[in-house]
Amino acid sequence: MADQYREVRLQKINNWKERQVAYPGRFEKSHSCAEVKNLEDGVKELAVSGRLMAMRIMGKLAFMTIQDATAKLQLSFQVDVLGKDEFKFLTKNLDIGDHVGAWGHTFTTQRGEKTIAVEKAILLSKGLRTLPEKFHGLQDQEMKARFRFLDLIMNEDTRKRFEVRHKVMHFIRKFLVENKFIEVETPILQSASCGASARPFITHHNALDIPLYLRIAPETYLKRLIAGGYERVFEMGRCFRNEGIDPSHLQEFTMLEFYAAYWDYRDNMHFIQSLLQNLLQEVFGTQVIEYQGTQLDFSGEWKEYTYRELVLEHTGIDLDEKRDLESLQNAVKEKGIDLPLGKYVGYAALVDALYKKACRPNLVQPCFLTMHPAELVPLARKSDDDGRKLDMFQVLVNGWEIVKAYSELVDPIEQRLRLEEQAELAKAGDEEAMMMEEDFVLAMEYGMPPISGLGLGIERVVALLTNSLNIRDVIYFPSLRPPTLSEMDD
Repeated sequence: MADQYREVRLQKINNWKERQVAYPGRFEKSHSCAEVKNLEDGVKELAVSGRLMAMRIMGKLAFMTIQDATAKLQLSFQVDVLGKDEFKFLTKNLDIGDHVGAWGHTFTTQRGEKTIAVEKAILLSKGLRTLPEKFHGLQDQEMKARFRFLDLIMNEDTRKRFEVRHKVMHFIRKFLVENKFIEVETPILQSASCGASARPFITHHNALDIPLYLRIAPETYLKRLIAGGYERVFEMGRCFRNEGIDPSHLQEFTMLEFYAAYWDYRDNMHFIQSLLQNLLQEVFGTQVIEYQGTQLDFSGEWKEYTYRELVLEHTGIDLDEKRDLESLQNAVKEKGIDLPLGKYVGYAALVDALYKKACRPNLVQPCFLTMHPAELVPLARKSDDDGRKLDMFQVLVNGWEIVKAYSELVDPIEQRLRLEEQAELAKAGDEEAMMMEEDFVLAMEYGMPPISGLGLGIERVVALLTNSLNIRDVIYFPSLRPPTLSEMDD
């Protein structure tokens, strides 16, 4: 059936070629579809263009609906205006999915719809495949992600969702620049996998004959820039982590990271709360949104939990007492918590797994989590008040971590020791352990000021703001297996 439709449309291209270039190089429009809707009746010499989305032919009159990036617009084709032969040609040789250019004037139909009375129309591009009649609903989530171009054509909700993503990213950049941050770029191909606990993607640089890693985070390079004299820097770019897929994780994602000299993590807490509250106010006009039937209130001061008290509340395990892997394993067994204990090579990995299983799902309203065990983040500064804890925080919303931040470790001797500990964990089989990065430690040895840095997952924020169940719904082209032609035809 698909081949039959294709053959018919190929013939129609030949019909168009007899009167014009089938795929003209440009079209100069005078107004967008949305702009036309605000014009008075009788405005002449308009030029509009868009994809043909609907057709109704009624004898000597036809209505066609086009869609551009701004809105849908109705076009009226009349025999009395176009002539019998032209009217017949257009209605026979235009198809839904074609891109059309049209000239005419405005009027309003009896039903109150702003319309352009077409005086001339041309084909801008022929759609050889028919648009799907239905492209919505939960059963089509895989198709919508793999064929995002069709999703954007057919679903207004999808277009609105990505419009929110654009507004979020634009606002964040604007907010940071207004607060004296400068935007920078750091390498995506890196000589060591460092900056976060994650399994990297590995590739090979043929010219240099060395292994390289797709960055899991830009952190260590941004800190080099602080060492070089910048005081506030940020980057919003793609990161890659070779981990599992779930609603809040994908292998390729966009992350904001920024670093501010002379701040500590408490300065950062105040700043990110202000950023997110102002973001919601700018995009939605409110700081209270609904996500999957739950109201999330970002206004006011957010509640703060300490890591120890949260784990103790939900598991009965006191991390101040269970300070090594063996004692923590025994405590998990005693409490009957279902965790694959043999999977976790080090103490930090098991602490993290325990928190994620028992605690994080219960954190629904926007909140801060502070005072993490020192073993969890090799790049974070230990607390002066309690060396077993970190000067660190996370922002949790709806059980998702959307922000991780801390006062940075700037002591090169301590940093080397921690990265060496990570190397030992890697030898023991921890695929997420960080690598030693000599250039980074060298920059630290030349002296770094006090710093606080932050990482924010763009997709997680946008998913929450757009009521999306899965972060892949707010990524234009998420990592998926490639489609086959047979799937496309279906």
